Amino acid sequence: MPPAKKRARRYDSAKLRRAVVTQYGTVRTAVARLTPEQLADRTVREPLARLHRAAGDIVVATEAPEPAPGDDLIALERWPYAAARAAAEGGDPLQDTYEAVAEAVTGTPDTRRVGTEAGPMRFPDYLVTRIVALTVHTDELNEALEPAGITVPLDREALATTTRLLADALATEAPGGSVELRIPPYAVVQCVEGPRHTRGTPPNVVETDPLSWLRLATGRLTWPDALHSAKLSASGDRADLSALLPLLP
Repeated sequence: MPPAKKRARRYDSAKLRRAVVTQYGTVRTAVARLTPEQLADRTVREPLARLHRAAGDIVVATEAPEPAPGDDLIALERWPYAAARAAAEGGDPLQDTYEAVAEAVTGTPDTRRVGTEAGPMRFPDYLVTRIVALTVHTDELNEALEPAGITVPLDREALATTTRLLADALATEAPGGSVELRIPPYAVVQCVEGPRHTRGTPPNVVETDPLSWLRLATGRLTWPDALHSAKLSASGDRADLSALLPLLP
């Protein structure tokens, strides 16, 4: 029997807008306190450039012409893999101001459609993709700043949204019910073709924490390293999801 069609997750538009502005504002505050020597470090500059682009793209997207109504919207759960394929085309980082980003985020209606490298999207769905990018690149920045003892806080809603979308993306790419992926406290999804679990403890279970999951999903943490460091547990014959990772480059 084919797996039941999964209902698309719904996100609260107001929470998405708040998460974008909060996370980008937190980064801005932290960066203002860095020394010129820290800002000159390449390992710090590169995630900062990606953060500026992730937020600045919102301004660019909302100022660009709206996609035609007849263009099919891309499903949000398909975005990570579609974006990864489109990323090979590259692009230059953008340096947009916080105020411009906040204005675009708060002033654009939910009904607005925007064009992306993966295809046209509803504006709230597009905000989810920007939250993922901001969260991932903030985590990269934290890794670069770790020797200096500096941590840029991750907004809870932003981390939760990122965790859920990346879990949903994997479940969409590998539909099924033989493996249960658990990322407490934010997400539980079933995936991978095979015998479907209906009750009791699933025979194949993968569990990890949100930060380890986003690092696995972006290729910054390998499956063997996650297992070896106990950041990941996987039980069952079908519980190896490494062939499906990373989701994003």
